[in-house]
Amino acid sequence: MSVVETETHGQIFVIRMNRPDSLNALNHEIRMELSEAWNDFQESNKLEVAIFTGAGRGFCAGEDMKESLQDGSPGFSRETRPDPFMEGTLDKPVIAAVNGFAMGGGFMLVERTDLRVAVRGATFEISEAKRWLLGGYNHGHIANLPYPIATEMAMGFRFTAERFYELGFVNRLVDNIEDLLPEALKMAEHLLTLPPASRVNTLHMMRQMRPCVTPAQEVLAEKLHNHGAKSDRMESRAAFAEKREPNFIGWDNPQDRYRMPQLEE
Repeated sequence: MSVVETETHGQIFVIRMNRPDSLNALNHEIRMELSEAWNDFQESNKLEVAIFTGAGRGFCAGEDMKESLQDGSPGFSRETRPDPFMEGTLDKPVIAAVNGFAMGGGFMLVERTDLRVAVRGATFEISEAKRWLLGGYNHGHIANLPYPIATEMAMGFRFTAERFYELGFVNRLVDNIEDLLPEALKMAEHLLTLPPASRVNTLHMMRQMRPCVTPAQEVLAEKLHNHGAKSDRMESRAAFAEKREPNFIGWDNPQDRYRMPQLEE
C-alpha cells in the first residue's frame, strides 16, 4: 500500500497522505513519495490546482519520532529528492483539506498552502518549542497575526480549526469529514474559472506580498537554535515516544542562560 495516494479530477490533482495508523507522521518513505507527487504535479502540462489532505483522523502529526530515535538525529536527516512544494518553487495553487490533527511538521505543510479548508474540531499545533531549542517564531509573523497570537503559536499552544477560522488562517470550515473534499474541490473549480494568466499572476503576486523574516532575524534564529543543551532535543523525542516526563538540562553551562545572542542589524 502506497503511503501517498493521488487522484485526478480534470485539472485538479489530489494528494493524500496515507499512514492513518500513525496520523500520517512524516517518515522517510512518505517524504520520498510526497516529493514524487509534487514533482509530478509541477511537471504536468494538464494539472493546474492541487488539493493536499490526509487519510484517517489526522492530516499529519509531523515528524516521525520513532524514526528520529532510530536515526539518532532530530528532524529529517535523510536525503530526499528535491521537493518543489517544500522548497517554495511550486508555481501552482495548493489547497489544504485539513481532516484532523495538523501538528509540528504537519502544521508547516498547511502553512505552505495557499487556501485552507478544515473540518470542525481539527487541531493545529506548532511543536518546535517542544522539540528544538527555539520555538516556531516565524509562523505567526508569516500569517500576519498579532504579537500575542504569534507568541501563543510559537510557544506550542494548540488551536482549533474554529479559532483559526476566526483569526483568518483557515478559509472555510465544514461540519463533517464527508464535506471536506467536496468543499476543497469547489474552491479548486473556482480557480479554474479564472483566465489562466490571471490565476498564475495573481498567485505569484500574493505570494510575494506575504510577510517574511529579515536576514538579520534569520541569523539570530540560527544562533538561538544552538543556544542550549542539544541533548534536550533528543530527550524530548525519547520522552514523547516513551510517554514519560522529560529530563531536560537546559544549558550545558548554566551561565549561558544569561548570555543571550542579540539581533544585529
